[in-house]
Amino acid sequence: MIPTPSHEAAPALRGPIRPYLAAGILLSLVAAWLLLLTTPDARDDERAFTAAPACTAPGGSGSDCLWTVTAVLDRTERETGRKTSSYWLYLTEAGGTSTRTMIESNLERLPAARPGATIEVTYWQDQIRYVDLGPDRRYTNADPRESFRLPLTIGLLLGVFGAMFLTAAAATAWSSRRSPLAYPWQVGLTITGGTFLTLFGATAAWAGDNIGDALQLTGVAGVVVLVLCALAAPFLHRRHRGDDTIALHPSVLTEEACFPGLIMGEVPYANHAGYLVAGPGVLATTPDPTGAFHRKATPRTLTPLRVRPPYLTDPRGRPDYDGRTVVVECEDNGVPVLVVTHKKDAPAVLGALEPVPAE
Repeated sequence: MIPTPSHEAAPALRGPIRPYLAAGILLSLVAAWLLLLTTPDARDDERAFTAAPACTAPGGSGSDCLWTVTAVLDRTERETGRKTSSYWLYLTEAGGTSTRTMIESNLERLPAARPGATIEVTYWQDQIRYVDLGPDRRYTNADPRESFRLPLTIGLLLGVFGAMFLTAAAATAWSSRRSPLAYPWQVGLTITGGTFLTLFGATAAWAGDNIGDALQLTGVAGVVVLVLCALAAPFLHRRHRGDDTIALHPSVLTEEACFPGLIMGEVPYANHAGYLVAGPGVLATTPDPTGAFHRKATPRTLTPLRVRPPYLTDPRGRPDYDGRTVVVECEDNGVPVLVVTHKKDAPAVLGALEPVPAE
């Protein structure tokens, strides 16, 4: 049996703990900026705009009141690359100033939106907020109403993800004292719960009329998710007790296959990046994704012992293939060797290492 290093001797912050911490701190800081600064400012702008009176004295377009001027619609131009029907309106105001603004609307339904038509544009704080095309009013892309919901949604999502990654780091650090697994079930439960909570966060930002309602709804959803995770924890604990060996059957290989993987160990055929080639009686490493060039075959003395999940105590440089990595523990004349690949490709590795029947 290949000797497995003691997980108690693993240095602090090994494996995914550092990335979890970095991602959690970064996302939490961005979320705090959005929720504490950007969203309240957008909400204040919305309130000020909806409460702004019409200007009673010449104050210019930069005033806090609504400044309306007439303009001639020179031409329209559809904005490409947007899901909604959006158009640029090119205008010349009564004073000769040329400008443009964007509205989301189907101009075919606006008979007044024709070149040469006289329309009214309304400014607030130096930006055109809406235009009156005859009897039809259309708000522009600078409309501050409801503008707080986008940063609120993003802030809630990033906040949940940040908390999820920080919790995953804490769960990994806690479980590393009891298990060598790089991805313990506690982390999987944390990520699952955090993913469900993001759905509530995305909905909460659009369900209420203010920031407090969204935060309260997300908090209630967080309590529900915590309760569900607490109920699921005992079942997961019982399920993952005992040996962590993964039961996989060798594939019956009739031709060669090339897939991502590497071999780690104090052996001359070890590779630290690239691909594996598995075929009948053949296991080789190669940097070529086609598996045709620069192949280095493993000797027949390489013997598989078991398949297991990644460990925190694995050598540095062990890859993670989308969270579906497995490690095939082997030995070559007493030298420990690790073959790392996707779980779906591990049966091909086992099949390639099986003894070739004598003819």
